[in-house]
Amino acid sequence: MKDLFGRAMLDFYHGTNSEDLLTETNISEEDVLPVSYLFRSYSEMPALEQKALNLAGGNVLDLGCGAGSHSLYFQNKGQKVTALDISEGAIKVAQLRGVETVMQKDVLQLTDQKFDTILLLMNGTGIFQKVDLVPDYLQHLKKLLNPDGQILIDSTDLKYMYNATEDGGIWVPGDRYYGELDYLLKYKGEQSEWFPMLYLDPVLFERLCQENGLNFELIYTGENFEYLARLTA
Repeated sequence: MKDLFGRAMLDFYHGTNSEDLLTETNISEEDVLPVSYLFRSYSEMPALEQKALNLAGGNVLDLGCGAGSHSLYFQNKGQKVTALDISEGAIKVAQLRGVETVMQKDVLQLTDQKFDTILLLMNGTGIFQKVDLVPDYLQHLKKLLNPDGQILIDSTDLKYMYNATEDGGIWVPGDRYYGELDYLLKYKGEQSEWFPMLYLDPVLFERLCQENGLNFELIYTGENFEYLARLTA
């Protein structure tokens, strides 16, 4: 996939004719993602993110680090943090901003390290892609945890995106779980291929965690159906 995400962050960092990213899904129209939002400071972060950062102790894996804003927060506090992303551009930006330990790879390829906290924010469950793949990722992430380690991960229950039925249910696609989306990025006239993105409701997420030997604890819920969960072995 074209690294439009990385290109946008590099352009913004260097001040070279940066434009906003445009996003689109199979259930929503085109929306704007200001690239500046990826460079936010702690004081500019929403309450959910601040809560997660405050709970993240010990040696941290910042999974899907983007521009490295979370990693820099930990680093500035003197915590050990590793920033990981599949985007080459994201890793370059994180390095340019001063993040000391970075890795460009798929987390499933990471097998030789252990962490006290694994952090997945900005819809952290998106990394799972589809419900059927969640067990593979949970089992792998569990292997990366130190004893008494934790996974801090957020998502949003997308029920509000669908029409309600008279009995209190929702109309959803018949061929998939309602949080399985097709996602598209656009930047400077180019666009990515459609790729899968998963949003998990907390009830299903808790069941999947239990089935894979992880405890699920709801830490924070927001006004827009977003939530933060802590997973422990």
